[in-house]
Amino acid sequence: MTTMRITRAGGSRSIVKLHDLFAERAAALPLSVVQLAARVGVAEVFWQSAQTKLASWPVTLQLFAFEYRVPLIEPGHAALLATAAELSGAVMLALGVLSRLASLMLLGLVATIQIFVYPGHWAEHLMWASLLLLILSRGAGFFSVDHLVARRIRAGG
Repeated sequence: MTTMRITRAGGSRSIVKLHDLFAERAAALPLSVVQLAARVGVAEVFWQSAQTKLASWPVTLQLFAFEYRVPLIEPGHAALLATAAELSGAVMLALGVLSRLASLMLLGLVATIQIFVYPGHWAEHLMWASLLLLILSRGAGFFSVDHLVARRIRAGG
């Protein structure tokens, strides 16, 4: 069995070199791959939420009436709006269609959930918001309908 002894100066340099190598490799990851992962990941969250609502609409209406209590909107309308936003936003993000608009819409939904429904779940909501903010600020990326449309418009056709 061999043992490795790291001296203070040499060990620190080795750790820094290892860190720099890792950072260099991570920086080589194309942003479009990160954007695709963000879009698909957050789309899945909202798609599943909408599917749950649709699977038992009477229960959904009860939840909106007695647990969620979104102010200023009748519970049935709030349930319909939330479900429509989740379905359309999930599809738009997954395909990369009007991704920035979809991100903005879903950020509004996340803010509503955070403020009025489940304020104690801020860490989960922050994770969703972070992915949506990435898409809002950087766009859908190469693997998206948005990219194809923009490329066609730039080409003049």
